[in-house]
Amino acid sequence: MTDNEHEIEQPDERVPKRVIGTPAPGTSMFGADERVAETEVPGVTPQDEQKARKAEKIVALCFTITFLAAIAFIISYVVFQVGSPEATGVSTFALGSTLTLALLGLAVGIVIWVRQIMPKYSLIQERHVMASDEEGRKVVAETFLQGANESGFVKRKLLRRTLLLAAAPLGLVPLVLLRDLDNSKMPGAAFNKTLRHTVWGEKTKDGKPRRLVVEGTGQPIRAADFNSPGGILSVVPDGFQHDMNALAKATLILIKFRPEELKSGVNKNWTHDGIVAYSKICTHVGCPAALYEQTTHHILCPCHQSTFDAADGAKVIFGPAARPLPQLPITVDQDGYLVAQRDFNVPVGPSYWERGDAEAEARSKGGNA
Repeated sequence: MTDNEHEIEQPDERVPKRVIGTPAPGTSMFGADERVAETEVPGVTPQDEQKARKAEKIVALCFTITFLAAIAFIISYVVFQVGSPEATGVSTFALGSTLTLALLGLAVGIVIWVRQIMPKYSLIQERHVMASDEEGRKVVAETFLQGANESGFVKRKLLRRTLLLAAAPLGLVPLVLLRDLDNSKMPGAAFNKTLRHTVWGEKTKDGKPRRLVVEGTGQPIRAADFNSPGGILSVVPDGFQHDMNALAKATLILIKFRPEELKSGVNKNWTHDGIVAYSKICTHVGCPAALYEQTTHHILCPCHQSTFDAADGAKVIFGPAARPLPQLPITVDQDGYLVAQRDFNVPVGPSYWERGDAEAEARSKGGNA
């Protein structure tokens, strides 16, 4: 056995490595000899190489923009939280704009790739006589008549007439549904004021602010009597104790704090002597957020475990709720009873109740002034 037979064949380092996704050396991706120019293929017109190179740079730029926009989308999802209606708007804008830019960059890049880099094909399709022969048409006509007769549509007049009668109104159904395209008749517009406003913004018959009364007993609450820190009451508007529609949005949680316990999230101008009033309607799906833990100042919604920090503006600290419980501005009347200064400055209840309009936006700005 010679020395040459013991030698192991070493790979030739001069041979370039194959790029993944490309054909093996000496072969063509299309099964043809690479030496055959594209111009020799009938019906195929290659793009101008100089223009194709410029288009390649543009496509690469579009794909790079897509990459950066996708990264920005992920960062926006983490950075921009949805703790308030304003923050939700910023988050929605950031996510929508970055996702739009990513998809648009990808789409534009693919279109330029196809139109300015890939070769153009001239396809010719031969046309033939489309009509069937006489014998085939005769068979179809006979089959159709046979089926019509067997169905009884021709013979049984009662069935035919009642079928046409039943089908006639169905043609009018799409026209009736078109009526709902009118924004003024959509549920969001029709119930806009109903969802945004509560009875706390309404004065009594004698023009006085509406008092807070204990739910169930209807007893008005004197601020001097509600003086035990950690105390909590379920409160409803005076005069609406038995109005279920009003109570569905206007029920409150009244909590007494020591002055040093209140954090920056609480609007202190809307409190009185450490007493804070929050909406009892959870901002997730509208369950009553009625459980209160005195030591941590946490309000818990038992439906889906959304947890709010009552000492910090009822901000969400756990659970699926997207925004804090709205705070109601309160004060005392001349007799020392707790009353509402005005309505909530933001919508109460689940976020999907929100139906924005100019009037509500103006009222919201006025409430924050």
